[in-house]
Amino acid sequence: MAKYVRAAIGETWVLCLICRNATFRKREVKLNSTGMELFDLAWANESATGLICLACGHVHLFAGRAIRLFRERG
Repeated sequence: MAKYVRAAIGETWVLCLICRNATFRKREVKLNSTGMELFDLAWANESATGLICLACGHVHLFAGRAIRLFRERG
């Protein structure tokens, strides 16, 4: 069963930039760099929080820890 989330940064709720939906599926995304791939160190690359819109599938990426996630029932 997939875990659905809503997200906020500060007091602002995150909405999909394409369709304005507010419910997402969360996924960790590696931010690979060419240098790290070249030396077979891709595992050490920084990661971001990926939010996949449940309505249209657009992927939003957030680096850093400012984003807060809230579990959505469903």
